Amino acid sequence: MKSKITKIIIVMLAIFIPAITMLSPVYADCKSVCDTDCNVPQAVKDAAGCDGASTQAIDSVVINIINAIIGMLGLVAVIFIVIGGVGYMTSSGDAGKVKKAKDTILYACIGLAVCALSFAIANFAINAINESNSTTNSTSTP
Repeated sequence: MKSKITKIIIVMLAIFIPAITMLSPVYADCKSVCDTDCNVPQAVKDAAGCDGASTQAIDSVVINIINAIIGMLGLVAVIFIVIGGVGYMTSSGDAGKVKKAKDTILYACIGLAVCALSFAIANFAINAINESNSTTNSTSTP
């Protein structure tokens, strides 16, 4: 049991570490993203608020982070479905291996359904909060 958990942790780290490093570009030659002598794309400068004002609202940042996390978890679930399928095909009719592979596929499908539902619930909740805040702000301002 302990080695199985260790393998799962290693697989998750192998997926998440490269994904995180690809999502955050590094500009090592710059002191700041806002430096004029840096070769930083304008979109990055705008997102960093180099013009003095933040161009991206906190709610969109939260939505992007939540969607990225849920997307990665969905990817892990799909990987486990593939692992279960390979285990099923290579079980050679052994009842124990077939049951283990079917359970892996079943639990991965449940995990994928939970990811899809959590994606919908999180976006619905954040949009509802945004709508209530915009309604409150528009009615309280004379």
